[in-house]
Amino acid sequence: MQIQIIYTQTGMLLSKHPYPSWREVQNQYPDYVTSLGPWDADAVIEYLADEYPELLPHPKEQVIALIEDTQETRVLTFAA
Repeated sequence: MQIQIIYTQTGMLLSKHPYPSWREVQNQYPDYVTSLGPWDADAVIEYLADEYPELLPHPKEQVIALIEDTQETRVLTFAA
């Protein structure tokens, strides 16, 4: 499964939707800033753990939750 990290003006999302290009991501989110990927789950977990240590729960748990969920998108959560 390939996952994208999507940055918007209001937050960060993970998506397992198979976007053909970043333009389709941009079209779906009016407040789109940028996106990374698609990457496999391990690459997403490694990147998030390195760059965002304040994610809570741990990035691995958030990625697994996305994979197991029927929803294609999940908002990343951070410690308060």
